[in-house]
Amino acid sequence: MAEEGKKKVCLIGAGNWGSAIAKIVGANTKRHSMFEAIVQMYTYEEMVNGRKLTEIINNEHENVKYLPGYKLPENIVANSDLIDSVKDADILVFNMPHQFVAPMCSKIKGSIKDDAIAISLIKGLCHTSSGLKQMSEVIEDCLGLQCGCLMGANLANEVADEKFTEATIGCNDKSKWEMWKALFHCEYFKVKCVEDEHTVELCGALKNVVAAGAGVIDGLGYGENTKAAIIRLGMIEMKLFANTFYENVLDDTFLESCGIADLIATCYGGRNRKVAEAFVRTGKSMDVLEDEMLNGQKLQGPHTAYQVYLLLKDKKMEDQFPLMTSIYRIFYENAPPSHLISTLSEHF
Repeated sequence: MAEEGKKKVCLIGAGNWGSAIAKIVGANTKRHSMFEAIVQMYTYEEMVNGRKLTEIINNEHENVKYLPGYKLPENIVANSDLIDSVKDADILVFNMPHQFVAPMCSKIKGSIKDDAIAISLIKGLCHTSSGLKQMSEVIEDCLGLQCGCLMGANLANEVADEKFTEATIGCNDKSKWEMWKALFHCEYFKVKCVEDEHTVELCGALKNVVAAGAGVIDGLGYGENTKAAIIRLGMIEMKLFANTFYENVLDDTFLESCGIADLIATCYGGRNRKVAEAFVRTGKSMDVLEDEMLNGQKLQGPHTAYQVYLLLKDKKMEDQFPLMTSIYRIFYENAPPSHLISTLSEHF
């Protein structure tokens, strides 16, 4: 049970980004009196050199598989029991591959507090029978609780290395802003809260599609001019997508860390760019490259391109989004990577 009046935090996911954010959350729950210091971190159990990953994290305070070389605060407790991790939690921080969100929520439904709230750090989309959904919407619909989002130019190892980083929290309930900043804001990780929740989260998902396109450009051997064009035209399509399918989109949100900053960082340093480049250079499948290059992490870009394309095809709007459509076709319809170059001129 949480201490009287203090909020209990649970982290759901202990991958690369999940462990990096655990450094911040662990320090902040000790620093701010509104939180219970001990933080449960649901950790999928794996064997690492003959030892359980949870045992290593709890004894050595390091996630040696997903964030080696960085110490986690001692108040972060790795727990392989999902239900036990979330029980009595007031705040649920979701951070896992987006493919696993729906089944994870189904497992914990009925085991969480009625007045719990959540925040999603997951950059992905889900295509359902009722249309395209953001991860916060999937969480809200399944669990019946309020869910905000945190997005931004947040490459995990740089955050873990405590290099200056910005992030954007999307939350339309301004009464929660003080709490979210207390949980995530610190000397090297600066957080700004905005009300434009859906746009913040949409940027986090769509930039991975554009980053996959940037990787294709790198794989083809084109230079910085071409990549700059991909980033610019990608931003145009991201804004068009938001304004086409969502209401009350604020243009200024695209100038926050969740928008242009995250797009630039991911197109130069993210896993989607890196693996997409190898896809072009090696001819190997994305599944093979994911296994070879990501040490158990998952890609979001190509899968999100697929989800986006399903919506565009249903609305007969592929021609209005030539960049995203081309990226989908390269990864799923065996279009040659050079198809992306010929697509660029369609914006003019």
